[in-house]
Amino acid sequence: MNKFKFYFILLITTVSLFSCSKNESTPVEPPRLYSEQYKTDLTDIEDYLKNNYITVVNHPGLVDDQDVTIAKIDAGQPSIMSYLDSPTYPKLLIRPVKLQNVDYKLYYLVLRPGVGESPCNVDGVLASYRGDYLSRDATTKVISTTKFEQVIYPQSIFSLYTVITGWSEIFPQFKTGDAVVKDDGTVTYSNFGAGVMFIPSGLGYYNNGSGAIPAYAPLVFSFKLYDIQRLDQDNDGIFSYQEDLKNKDGYMYDYRNTFNYPTAPDDLIKYADDTDQDGIPDFLDVDDDGDNYTTKLEITKPAGTNSGLSLYFPYDPIVDNPLTTVIETETKGVPEYSAAGTPDYTTATRKRIYLDKEHHTAKP
Repeated sequence: MNKFKFYFILLITTVSLFSCSKNESTPVEPPRLYSEQYKTDLTDIEDYLKNNYITVVNHPGLVDDQDVTIAKIDAGQPSIMSYLDSPTYPKLLIRPVKLQNVDYKLYYLVLRPGVGESPCNVDGVLASYRGDYLSRDATTKVISTTKFEQVIYPQSIFSLYTVITGWSEIFPQFKTGDAVVKDDGTVTYSNFGAGVMFIPSGLGYYNNGSGAIPAYAPLVFSFKLYDIQRLDQDNDGIFSYQEDLKNKDGYMYDYRNTFNYPTAPDDLIKYADDTDQDGIPDFLDVDDDGDNYTTKLEITKPAGTNSGLSLYFPYDPIVDNPLTTVIETETKGVPEYSAAGTPDYTTATRKRIYLDKEHHTAKP
């Protein structure tokens, strides 16, 4: 047999074996029903809350302040579940979340609520955290945790609009604290919000998993909320949290996502934060009032207006942030315009210019 024929046969054989290997591979398991998986997750989470206790470090001003350790009850310690609706802290609470037509009970433990500002669910957060996932031993049926990540000194801002649902639902329940910039440029945080969230897989990574996190794993995150960053999802010059206009509860949703929201709320007008009722929530709508003039155009400053750093009026007057090296002070905020085109910055109840459907007849 010549070399050409030998290598040709070898190539055909290799391709055939590879093809057989692919055809005989294990079929991909379709995702489980969210409602059925949630029953399993809830049982595991509640068992974990009933059979474990917490120890919290109280070191104001130090990096380990509000560090929390969770361990199995072995000497009659109070369970985490015993803190449910406690009048004092620590306090275990439940946030109802409806997603994929499942009514989730999202447990979270408040170690300290914080004293500053709360983020909206579309803001950015600077937070330290530790992440564990829960698993139940097939033989002993005991719930255990496995650490998959820990960040003690956070350097990056996480957008709550792009992280897992559990984070975006729980962080707005907490507030930032106090920050002091030292001479060397480092920042010390105190009185910040700190807690633990217990996330069913449907509000986490579900069947996909992530890195070391297996599919369908409930998650436990302990965290400390140091700072927030206001974001502008539609880049219309108005921070997204300021477009939470209907009930100002710190939560805004895009109900066009029919996978997450196959059934919209009965009172969509109340919950959608959608001024022109075009189905696009204001925080994603470049023309919030539906007058065919973009919000950014409507809040552009007239020539000669030098207040503040931006070319646009902010929603409200801005005070300087002492943690930065620039002066952000903006004394005016978004005005209302009279029929004569005169801006009004002073009336407390003034209608915001970008919501004024008649503004296009009296532009600055």
